Amino acid sequence: MENSLAILVGTTKGAFVLSRKAGSADWNVSGPYCDGWPINHMTGDSETGTLWAGGGNEWHGAGVWRSPDGGQSWSLSKLSKGQMDEWAANDPEMAKMFGWTPPETRFDGEVTAIWSLAHAHGRLWAGGKPGRLYSSMDGGASWEPVNGFNEHPTRDEWIAGAAGLVLHTIVPDPISQEKLWLGISSAGVFASEDGGQTWERRNRLANGESCGHHDHPAAPRDGQTGLCVHNMVRAPYSDHDVLYQQNHHGVFRSPDGGRSWQDITEGLPSTFGFPIAVHPHDSETIWVIPLNGDTQGRYPPQASAAVWRSSDGGNSWSAMRSGLPQSNCYFTVLRQAMATDRGETAGIYFGTNTGSVFASDDNGENWSEIARHLPTVLCVEVLDRR
Repeated sequence: MENSLAILVGTTKGAFVLSRKAGSADWNVSGPYCDGWPINHMTGDSETGTLWAGGGNEWHGAGVWRSPDGGQSWSLSKLSKGQMDEWAANDPEMAKMFGWTPPETRFDGEVTAIWSLAHAHGRLWAGGKPGRLYSSMDGGASWEPVNGFNEHPTRDEWIAGAAGLVLHTIVPDPISQEKLWLGISSAGVFASEDGGQTWERRNRLANGESCGHHDHPAAPRDGQTGLCVHNMVRAPYSDHDVLYQQNHHGVFRSPDGGRSWQDITEGLPSTFGFPIAVHPHDSETIWVIPLNGDTQGRYPPQASAAVWRSSDGGNSWSAMRSGLPQSNCYFTVLRQAMATDRGETAGIYFGTNTGSVFASDDNGENWSEIARHLPTVLCVEVLDRR
């Protein structure tokens, strides 16, 4: 993938890589990789081309796949066993059919799946279900628990969301290796400023009075944002740790690293959605994909797809519809299924639960479908080696 752009797509049936060479308009789809595992999240190292894919479930167990060559070959670091391992261990014929050998695992009974990955400052982070955090200093070959988080004193207060108690978002600081933010459904935002040794919950709502009238169980209340964070991003070139989050109930902006949050939902067609993305060079430009509601079907309002953009930090919003289906559109875009590249005019990419990947190369003004008929898309990330 030398001098290229690659879209990393995790699905319910393995990992895929959409790639094109610089200057080309044609996308190549390769995969599925990772032995058909459900892949909840992927990330990559733009300097080396190394890819990682995290996933699993109760059948497979939890694990992180690694490719040192841009997807040509993969190896698995397994963190916990699954039901398959138990069955195969007691059935030689099944073990032979699967090509199974006993895996080396350290965290059996502790984590059932990996939901998020992040690579920064030579360290790989992995977030798991139920609400666990691990780190690796050798590219994912071996893992250590982050006990300062896993044994957080408020852990008994955390409430599982509909998908369980999942650590689905890891946001490293691009400059300081000491800073890191996490998003958990449904425990809210956590931050560390000492490399993961200690953690602070950061869910205070700055404009709480304006949000106090909502009666939705996930709505802001008691001076806090709703604790069911769906996705969170950091403005890459922000001097003040500007963060944005799409919550189960609303979109929020923090100008101070999560110490306070401002509700910026006004102007959007609903309070519900999953992903959020921020421009690679402009901390005020963000994109979200509102859905009609958590109990109304979770598809675009009026079954008409749109990516909504704000160019002023959430003070106002505009719908970007060109190239997207405008009738009979019932797809869902999940929490980790939208990302941007590093272009001056940002490329934005998102995947759907109906197996399509859409792309825009002009800040979201126009869209095209670059892949279709994939399995349910769980994540979209970008490896930009330009």
